[in-house]
Amino acid sequence: CRCCAESRRHGSILYNILRSEERAAWPAGQGPRRGQASGGCPCGSRRRVALRSPQVACKAASAVLVKTLRFVQNVPCFQELPLDEQLLLVRSCWAPLLVLGLAQERVHFETVESAEPSMLQRILTTRRQGEQTPPRGPAPGRPHHGPGGPHLPSAGEIQAIKGFLAKCWSLDISTKEYAYLKGTVLFNPDLPGLQCTQYIEGLQREAQQALNEHVRLIHRGDEARFAKLNVVLSLLRSINANVIAELFFRPIIGAVNMDDMLLEMLCAKL
Repeated sequence: CRCCAESRRHGSILYNILRSEERAAWPAGQGPRRGQASGGCPCGSRRRVALRSPQVACKAASAVLVKTLRFVQNVPCFQELPLDEQLLLVRSCWAPLLVLGLAQERVHFETVESAEPSMLQRILTTRRQGEQTPPRGPAPGRPHHGPGGPHLPSAGEIQAIKGFLAKCWSLDISTKEYAYLKGTVLFNPDLPGLQCTQYIEGLQREAQQALNEHVRLIHRGDEARFAKLNVVLSLLRSINANVIAELFFRPIIGAVNMDDMLLEMLCAKL
Protein backbone atom coordinates (compact mmCIF):
# COMPACT_ATOMS: atom_id res chain seq x y z
CA CYS A 1 0.00 0.00 0.00
CA ARG A 2 1.38 3.41 -0.96
CA CYS A 3 0.03 4.89 2.27
CA CYS A 4 2.20 2.57 4.32
CA ALA A 5 5.20 3.30 2.15
CA GLU A 6 4.59 7.01 2.60
CA SER A 7 4.50 6.68 6.37
CA ARG A 8 7.86 4.87 6.34
CA ARG A 9 9.38 7.82 4.47
CA HIS A 10 8.26 10.36 7.08
CA GLY A 11 11.59 10.15 8.85
CA SER A 12 13.73 10.74 5.76
CA ILE A 13 15.72 13.94 5.25
CA LEU A 14 14.06 14.68 1.91
CA TYR A 15 10.61 14.30 3.45
CA ASN A 16 11.40 16.74 6.27
CA ILE A 17 12.81 19.28 3.81
CA LEU A 18 9.74 19.08 1.60
CA ARG A 19 7.43 19.34 4.60
CA SER A 20 9.18 22.48 5.80
CA GLU A 21 8.93 23.98 2.31
CA GLU A 22 5.25 23.11 2.16
CA ARG A 23 4.53 24.67 5.56
CA ALA A 24 6.24 27.86 4.44
CA ALA A 25 3.94 28.03 1.41
CA TRP A 26 0.75 27.87 3.53
CA PRO A 27 -0.98 31.19 4.30
CA ALA A 28 -1.00 32.08 7.96
CA GLY A 29 -3.54 30.06 9.90
CA GLN A 30 -4.48 27.92 6.89
CA GLY A 31 -2.30 24.88 7.42
CA PRO A 32 -3.82 21.44 7.85
CA ARG A 33 -5.70 20.81 11.05
CA ARG A 34 -4.31 18.56 13.72
CA GLY A 35 -4.65 14.94 12.68
CA GLN A 36 -5.58 15.85 9.09
CA ALA A 37 -3.27 14.86 6.24
CA SER A 38 -2.52 17.59 3.73
CA GLY A 39 -2.15 15.39 0.68
CA GLY A 40 -4.98 12.96 1.31
CA CYS A 41 -4.79 9.22 1.22
CA PRO A 42 -3.97 7.96 -2.29
CA CYS A 43 -5.77 4.68 -1.61
CA GLY A 44 -9.41 3.74 -1.79
CA SER A 45 -12.34 5.63 -3.18
CA ARG A 46 -10.76 9.11 -3.12
CA ARG A 47 -8.29 8.57 -5.94
CA ARG A 48 -9.16 10.37 -9.19
CA VAL A 49 -10.00 8.42 -12.31
CA ALA A 50 -10.72 9.08 -15.99
CA LEU A 51 -12.30 7.12 -18.82
CA ARG A 52 -10.03 4.55 -20.46
CA SER A 53 -11.62 5.16 -23.89
CA PRO A 54 -13.27 8.60 -23.67
CA GLN A 55 -14.23 8.84 -27.34
CA VAL A 56 -16.16 5.55 -27.25
CA ALA A 57 -17.81 6.05 -23.85
CA CYS A 58 -18.67 9.72 -24.43
CA LYS A 59 -20.17 8.96 -27.85
CA ALA A 60 -22.35 6.27 -26.29
CA ALA A 61 -23.43 8.59 -23.45
CA SER A 62 -24.27 11.37 -25.93
CA ALA A 63 -26.43 9.00 -27.94
CA VAL A 64 -28.22 7.93 -24.75
CA LEU A 65 -28.81 11.58 -23.81
CA VAL A 66 -30.44 12.23 -27.20
CA LYS A 67 -32.66 9.15 -26.76
CA THR A 68 -33.53 10.23 -23.23
CA LEU A 69 -34.65 13.71 -24.27
CA ARG A 70 -36.55 12.23 -27.20
CA PHE A 71 -38.37 9.99 -24.73
CA VAL A 72 -39.16 13.02 -22.55
CA GLN A 73 -40.44 15.03 -25.50
CA ASN A 74 -42.75 12.20 -26.53
CA VAL A 75 -44.51 12.06 -23.15
CA PRO A 76 -47.85 13.84 -23.85
CA CYS A 77 -48.33 15.00 -20.25
CA PHE A 78 -44.86 16.58 -20.28
CA GLN A 79 -45.67 18.55 -23.43
CA GLU A 80 -48.72 20.05 -21.72
CA LEU A 81 -46.52 21.78 -19.14
CA PRO A 82 -45.24 25.33 -19.68
CA LEU A 83 -41.74 25.48 -21.18
CA ASP A 84 -40.15 26.87 -18.03
CA GLU A 85 -41.66 23.97 -16.03
CA GLN A 86 -40.36 21.49 -18.60
CA LEU A 87 -36.88 22.95 -18.41
CA LEU A 88 -36.89 22.95 -14.62
CA LEU A 89 -37.81 19.26 -14.54
CA VAL A 90 -35.21 18.29 -17.15
CA ARG A 91 -32.45 20.29 -15.47
CA SER A 92 -33.06 18.49 -12.21
CA CYS A 93 -33.33 14.95 -13.54
CA TRP A 94 -31.27 14.71 -16.73
CA ALA A 95 -28.42 12.91 -14.93
CA PRO A 96 -30.49 10.13 -13.28
CA LEU A 97 -32.46 9.73 -16.51
CA LEU A 98 -29.19 9.40 -18.41
CA VAL A 99 -27.88 6.76 -16.01
CA LEU A 100 -31.15 4.84 -16.37
CA GLY A 101 -30.62 5.09 -20.13
CA LEU A 102 -27.06 3.79 -19.80
CA ALA A 103 -28.43 0.81 -17.90
CA GLN A 104 -31.18 0.21 -20.46
CA GLU A 105 -28.72 0.38 -23.35
CA ARG A 106 -26.21 -1.73 -21.39
CA VAL A 107 -23.39 0.77 -21.87
CA HIS A 108 -20.14 -0.48 -20.35
CA PHE A 109 -17.17 1.78 -19.63
CA GLU A 110 -13.79 1.38 -17.99
CA THR A 111 -11.74 3.91 -16.05
CA VAL A 112 -8.07 4.31 -15.28
CA GLU A 113 -6.45 5.97 -12.31
CA SER A 114 -5.28 9.48 -13.06
CA ALA A 115 -1.69 10.24 -12.10
CA GLU A 116 -1.63 12.89 -9.38
CA PRO A 117 1.33 15.23 -8.93
CA SER A 118 3.77 14.33 -6.21
CA MET A 119 4.50 16.62 -3.26
CA LEU A 120 7.74 17.74 -4.91
CA GLN A 121 5.91 18.56 -8.15
CA ARG A 122 3.32 20.59 -6.27
CA ILE A 123 6.00 22.57 -4.44
CA LEU A 124 7.94 23.29 -7.62
CA THR A 125 4.74 24.32 -9.40
CA THR A 126 3.88 26.70 -6.56
CA ARG A 127 7.36 28.25 -6.71
CA ARG A 128 7.16 28.83 -10.45
CA GLN A 129 3.70 30.37 -10.52
CA GLY A 130 5.09 33.85 -9.98
CA GLU A 131 7.73 33.37 -12.68
CA GLN A 132 5.49 32.07 -15.45
CA THR A 133 4.22 34.26 -18.25
CA PRO A 134 0.46 34.62 -18.63
CA PRO A 135 -0.94 31.32 -19.93
CA ARG A 136 -1.97 31.08 -23.55
CA GLY A 137 -5.43 30.03 -24.63
CA PRO A 138 -6.28 26.36 -24.82
CA ALA A 139 -5.16 24.40 -27.85
CA PRO A 140 -7.83 23.86 -30.52
CA GLY A 141 -10.20 21.11 -29.51
CA ARG A 142 -9.06 21.07 -25.91
CA PRO A 143 -11.19 22.38 -23.06
CA HIS A 144 -9.79 25.05 -20.78
CA HIS A 145 -9.97 23.70 -17.25
CA GLY A 146 -8.69 26.75 -15.43
CA PRO A 147 -5.95 26.87 -12.77
CA GLY A 148 -7.45 23.95 -10.84
CA GLY A 149 -7.27 21.57 -13.78
CA PRO A 150 -10.06 19.19 -14.76
CA HIS A 151 -12.30 18.07 -11.91
CA LEU A 152 -11.87 14.35 -12.37
CA PRO A 153 -14.37 12.09 -10.63
CA SER A 154 -13.23 9.95 -7.73
CA ALA A 155 -13.13 6.17 -7.80
CA GLY A 156 -15.91 6.12 -5.21
CA GLU A 157 -18.18 8.23 -7.42
CA ILE A 158 -17.55 5.96 -10.39
CA GLN A 159 -18.19 2.91 -8.24
CA ALA A 160 -21.60 4.33 -7.31
CA ILE A 161 -22.49 4.61 -11.01
CA LYS A 162 -21.22 1.13 -11.82
CA GLY A 163 -22.97 -0.31 -8.79
CA PHE A 164 -26.23 1.20 -9.99
CA LEU A 165 -25.76 -0.25 -13.49
CA ALA A 166 -24.97 -3.67 -12.06
CA LYS A 167 -28.11 -3.53 -9.89
CA CYS A 168 -30.28 -2.74 -12.92
CA TRP A 169 -28.71 -5.48 -15.00
CA SER A 170 -29.15 -8.03 -12.22
CA LEU A 171 -32.90 -7.27 -12.16
CA ASP A 172 -33.20 -7.61 -15.96
CA ILE A 173 -35.51 -4.58 -16.10
CA SER A 174 -37.88 -4.56 -19.06
CA THR A 175 -38.50 -1.68 -21.47
CA LYS A 176 -41.85 -0.86 -19.85
CA GLU A 177 -40.34 -0.91 -16.38
CA TYR A 178 -37.60 1.49 -17.50
CA ALA A 179 -40.29 3.79 -18.93
CA TYR A 180 -42.23 3.85 -15.66
CA LEU A 181 -39.04 4.41 -13.67
CA LYS A 182 -38.13 7.32 -15.93
CA GLY A 183 -41.60 8.78 -15.50
CA THR A 184 -41.26 8.60 -11.72
CA VAL A 185 -37.90 10.38 -11.90
CA LEU A 186 -39.04 12.98 -14.44
CA PHE A 187 -42.16 14.12 -12.63
CA ASN A 188 -40.66 15.26 -9.35
CA PRO A 189 -43.12 17.53 -7.51
CA ASP A 190 -40.64 18.45 -4.78
CA LEU A 191 -38.56 20.81 -6.91
CA PRO A 192 -38.55 24.42 -5.71
CA GLY A 193 -39.99 26.87 -8.20
CA LEU A 194 -42.58 24.56 -9.75
CA GLN A 195 -46.02 26.06 -10.33
CA CYS A 196 -47.89 22.91 -11.43
CA THR A 197 -46.98 20.95 -8.31
CA GLN A 198 -50.24 19.05 -7.87
CA TYR A 199 -50.41 18.11 -11.55
CA ILE A 200 -46.81 16.85 -11.54
CA GLU A 201 -47.38 14.97 -8.29
CA GLY A 202 -50.35 13.23 -9.89
CA LEU A 203 -48.22 12.24 -12.89
CA GLN A 204 -45.55 10.76 -10.64
CA ARG A 205 -48.19 8.82 -8.71
CA GLU A 206 -49.63 7.49 -11.98
CA ALA A 207 -46.18 6.32 -13.08
CA GLN A 208 -45.70 4.46 -9.80
CA GLN A 209 -49.16 2.89 -10.02
CA ALA A 210 -48.53 1.78 -13.61
CA LEU A 211 -45.22 0.24 -12.58
CA ASN A 212 -46.86 -1.59 -9.68
CA GLU A 213 -49.67 -2.96 -11.88
CA HIS A 214 -47.20 -4.05 -14.56
CA VAL A 215 -45.04 -5.88 -12.02
CA ARG A 216 -48.04 -7.63 -10.46
CA LEU A 217 -49.22 -8.74 -13.90
CA ILE A 218 -45.90 -9.89 -15.38
CA HIS A 219 -44.00 -11.00 -12.26
CA ARG A 220 -46.72 -12.66 -10.22
CA GLY A 221 -44.27 -14.97 -8.48
CA ASP A 222 -41.95 -12.17 -7.40
CA GLU A 223 -43.77 -10.16 -4.75
CA ALA A 224 -40.62 -8.23 -3.86
CA ARG A 225 -39.88 -6.97 -7.37
CA PHE A 226 -41.74 -3.67 -6.99
CA ALA A 227 -39.76 -2.95 -3.82
CA LYS A 228 -36.52 -3.87 -5.62
CA LEU A 229 -37.30 -1.43 -8.43
CA ASN A 230 -37.92 1.30 -5.87
CA VAL A 231 -34.51 0.53 -4.38
CA VAL A 232 -33.14 1.29 -7.86
CA LEU A 233 -34.79 4.70 -7.65
CA SER A 234 -33.27 5.32 -4.24
CA LEU A 235 -29.80 4.48 -5.57
CA LEU A 236 -30.17 7.24 -8.14
CA ARG A 237 -29.98 9.82 -5.35
CA SER A 238 -26.28 9.03 -4.93
CA ILE A 239 -25.55 9.94 -8.57
CA ASN A 240 -24.09 13.44 -8.86
CA ALA A 241 -24.99 15.37 -12.02
CA ASN A 242 -21.64 17.19 -12.01
CA VAL A 243 -19.83 13.85 -11.97
CA ILE A 244 -21.85 12.66 -14.99
CA ALA A 245 -21.08 15.87 -16.88
CA GLU A 246 -17.36 15.72 -16.05
CA LEU A 247 -17.10 12.03 -16.90
CA PHE A 248 -19.06 11.78 -20.14
CA PHE A 249 -19.20 15.27 -21.67
CA ARG A 250 -16.19 17.36 -20.65
CA PRO A 251 -13.65 15.05 -22.38
CA ILE A 252 -15.19 15.72 -25.81
CA ILE A 253 -16.93 19.11 -25.62
CA GLY A 254 -15.07 20.86 -22.82
CA ALA A 255 -16.51 22.92 -19.99
CA VAL A 256 -20.00 23.02 -21.46
CA ASN A 257 -22.94 24.58 -19.65
CA MET A 258 -25.33 21.66 -19.35
CA ASP A 259 -28.32 23.94 -18.75
CA ASP A 260 -27.73 25.70 -22.08
CA MET A 261 -27.22 22.42 -23.90
CA LEU A 262 -30.37 20.89 -22.39
CA LEU A 263 -32.44 23.96 -23.35
CA GLU A 264 -31.15 23.79 -26.92
CA MET A 265 -31.85 20.05 -27.17
CA LEU A 266 -35.24 20.35 -25.52
CA CYS A 267 -36.37 22.97 -28.03
CA ALA A 268 -34.99 21.02 -30.97
CA LYS A 269 -36.81 18.23 -32.79
CA LEU A 270 -34.64 15.25 -31.88
